[in-house]
Amino acid sequence: MTATPYGHLDDGTPVHRYRLAAGGISMDVLDYGGTIARLEVPDADGRARNVVLGHRDLAAYLRSTAYFGCLVGRYANRIAGGSFTLDGRTYRLETNEGANHLHGGSNGFDKRVWKVLEAAADRIVLEIVSPDGEGGYPGELTVRATYVVSDGEVRTDYVATTTAPTVVNLTNHTYFNLEGEDAPSAEGHYLKIDADFFTPTNAVQIPTDVSAVDGTPFDWREPARVGDRIRIPDPQILSGTGIDHNFVVRGEGLREHATLSAPGSGISLTILCDQPAVQCYTGNYLLGKLVGTSGRTYRQSAGIALETQHYPDSPNRPDFPSTVLRPGERFATSTIWRFAAGR
Repeated sequence: MTATPYGHLDDGTPVHRYRLAAGGISMDVLDYGGTIARLEVPDADGRARNVVLGHRDLAAYLRSTAYFGCLVGRYANRIAGGSFTLDGRTYRLETNEGANHLHGGSNGFDKRVWKVLEAAADRIVLEIVSPDGEGGYPGELTVRATYVVSDGEVRTDYVATTTAPTVVNLTNHTYFNLEGEDAPSAEGHYLKIDADFFTPTNAVQIPTDVSAVDGTPFDWREPARVGDRIRIPDPQILSGTGIDHNFVVRGEGLREHATLSAPGSGISLTILCDQPAVQCYTGNYLLGKLVGTSGRTYRQSAGIALETQHYPDSPNRPDFPSTVLRPGERFATSTIWRFAAGR
């Protein structure tokens, strides 16, 4: 595969774009942030549609705080107060969202150029090494992320190892609009999440407990129209200006986490993963200030992110599934996006 130049960082580091294609799917990946900048899948009429939000050039990605399509780490989502205690020692992290730490900080994995270890027609293997103490995290952390495109699927495999006890939570932050990136809204999509419980949050989006979804707007066990749910005046929706919550996925192992479908295009997406949760974010803070790939500005609910991961703030919550990784252990997880089309 030939890498296409995509610009340079301020320090002169080159950035490249790689195109993967197989089975009717075409995907553009940047080594900057491991970003999925474009993902084309066929609709019910056989026409290719780009179904992910993105920026038009590298300069826009460098300025952005929207995390379009990127790999997120060392710790995806939020850590309360920008600190955690591990083995009796407290570690201080950057507080880049008010008093909290978000998505690995302002120099997280989304803002780094990953090393390309392998690039082929249908796959790319990326690696990043985060030094001991970077961002306040202990241990030198080595992460490999592999994207593979096949017939109707995109698979992401993550592997991480560390030289000292640390915490890890990795995800991809792609926003989907299955009507097409240039469609004005994803509110007409139907969403289903295989979760009996979710984690309500306080005013700064930190989980407070684990609650049943029964009788709440967070019960997505049967498909529901996104635009209808985010208009319900529930205190949790009002606080987050929409859905920005962690859902506890039932079962274990590689299993279905969520499905998303768009009636207009006929495209549906099934997400499978082996992690305990998925964060659903309905693009609440897209306020018409970002210009997308097609030249259209993005507003609230222009896309929906479904981030397979661990719970937010797990390092401070012993009652949540552990995100601790120790030397000699191997963190490994896979996420599959399975696309189909029909009416």
